Amino acid sequence: MANVLISNTYFLALDPKQQDNMQPYPPLGALYAAAVLERDGHHVEFIDTIFEPSAENVFPRIQQFSGNIFFVCDDGFNYLTKMCLVNMRNACYDMIAYAKQNNYTVIVSSSDATDHSLDYLQQGADFIIIGEVEVTLQQLINTLQTESTYFESINGIAYLQENKLIKTISRPVLTDLDNLPFPAWKFIQMKDYQRAWLQKSGYFSLNMTTTRGCPFKCNWCAKPIYGNRYNSRSPEKVVEEIDFLISNYQVEHIWFCDDIFGLKPGWIKRFSELVVSKNLQFKFKIQCRADLLLDDENIQHLANAGCDEIWIGAESGSQKILDAMDKGTTVKQIYTATRLMQKHGIKPCLFLQFGYLDELQTDIDLTIKMVFDLMPYDIGVSVSYPLPGTQFYEKVKSQLQIKQNWSDSDELLLMYKSTYSPAYYKQLHRYIHKKFRLAQGKKYFRSLLNGKMKPNKTFTRRILTMPVFLVATIWHKRKMDLLSKQQ
Repeated sequence: MANVLISNTYFLALDPKQQDNMQPYPPLGALYAAAVLERDGHHVEFIDTIFEPSAENVFPRIQQFSGNIFFVCDDGFNYLTKMCLVNMRNACYDMIAYAKQNNYTVIVSSSDATDHSLDYLQQGADFIIIGEVEVTLQQLINTLQTESTYFESINGIAYLQENKLIKTISRPVLTDLDNLPFPAWKFIQMKDYQRAWLQKSGYFSLNMTTTRGCPFKCNWCAKPIYGNRYNSRSPEKVVEEIDFLISNYQVEHIWFCDDIFGLKPGWIKRFSELVVSKNLQFKFKIQCRADLLLDDENIQHLANAGCDEIWIGAESGSQKILDAMDKGTTVKQIYTATRLMQKHGIKPCLFLQFGYLDELQTDIDLTIKMVFDLMPYDIGVSVSYPLPGTQFYEKVKSQLQIKQNWSDSDELLLMYKSTYSPAYYKQLHRYIHKKFRLAQGKKYFRSLLNGKMKPNKTFTRRILTMPVFLVATIWHKRKMDLLSKQQ
C-alpha cells in the first residue's frame, strides 16, 4: 500500500475579497479523493491550505512526510477554484517545485491544470489527472506501486514522455455516486472553520454535493472536471450524510455546491420527505436555473426541507444577451421563479454577468431594471470570464495574449474588447452593488415602519449604512458616465 500526501491549493490569504468575506469551505474534491484511497487501504495524510498564509508555510509538512507521492487536488465543486486564479496557480507551482526537491512523484488535479497541462508538467508535475479523480487516482497509484512505467493504459491522465505531451483516452464519468464513501471530513480542522463562520456570520456552514456535472450548454461555462453529463446521489444517501454532519460537527447550514440542484424528476420531493421525517434541523442554499424553478409544489418541498437561499444564474435582463449566451432561459422565467421563491419564504439571489459580446447600454439598463423590479435578497455581479473549452473563449482568445486569468476573485478585469472599457465595468460592478444595498436599506426601513418586520442585526446594519451607500452610488455613477463618454 502507498503513503500519499494530499493537499489543495486554495489560500484565503491570497484572495483578499474572500478573506474579508470569511465564509470558508473545506476542499471537498480532495476529501473525496482521500476517502477513496483510505478505503483501498492506502495511508493518507492531508494538508488543508485554506487558512495557511502561503505555500511556504506548508513546506515543512511536505518535507516531514514519510511517503513519496504528493497529490495536489483542487476542489472542482467550488466556483473559486474553477476560476483558475493566478495567485493559486503560482502557489501550486511553488508546492510542486518543493515536492520535487524532496523526491516526490507529483500528481495534480484541477480545472487550471486540465486547461494548462503542459505548463504544470513543465513546472515539475509528473502527472495531471484529466476529469474525475477517484478511479484514475486509484489506478495511477497502483501502477506507481509496481514501479511500472507503462501509463498509456490509464485513462484520463497527461504526462511528459521524452519531452512530448501525452494525453490518454478520456475516462467515462462515474454514474453510481452512492458507491463513493463520504468525504474524509476527519482530516479537516473543523474548529477552525466553525470559529471563522461563527465570528463572521453567526452560524456554521459546510459544503456538500448531491450531483456531478451539468447537462446545459451555456457557451461561456467551462466544465473541465465533471463535463456535460449529470449524475445524482440518491436522496437517502444525501440525507444520511446531512445527519452525520449535524450529529458530529453541529452543522447549522449547508451549501449544496452542485451546478444544478435537484434536476432529476421526483428527487426534491423525496429529499424533502426524508428531511422532514427525520426531523433534521438545518438551513441550506442551492444553485439552480430559472426554468427549473417554476413548479409551485417543488418550491414548497424545498421550503419544507429548510431551503434558505436559491442562487440562479440570471446573468442578464436582456433576452438578446441570454440568447447569445445559449442560456436556454428567458427573462420572464427569471421574474416568475424569483417571485415564486419570495412567495414561499425562500431568499432569491441572482448571479449577474456584464460585458458579454455585443452588450449595449440598453442591455445593461434592462439588467439593472430587472434587479430593482425583483429586489432579490442578494446579487453576485461579475464580468464575462473566458475559460478554455468554451465557445466564448474561442471567440475572444485572440485578444487574450497577455492576460488570461484573474489574480484573485475581486480583480473582475474584462480581458477582451467589449462595448466599454474594463474600467467602466469595474465601476458598473461597484455602482450596482451600492445602489442595491441602498434600495435594500429603504425597503427594510419601510417594512420596519409598517410593522411588517422585526429589527435584526442584518437589516439594522443596512438601514444605518444608507447614507454611505447613497454617496457611493452617486460617486460610482458619475465615474461610469465619465468613462462611457470616453469610448
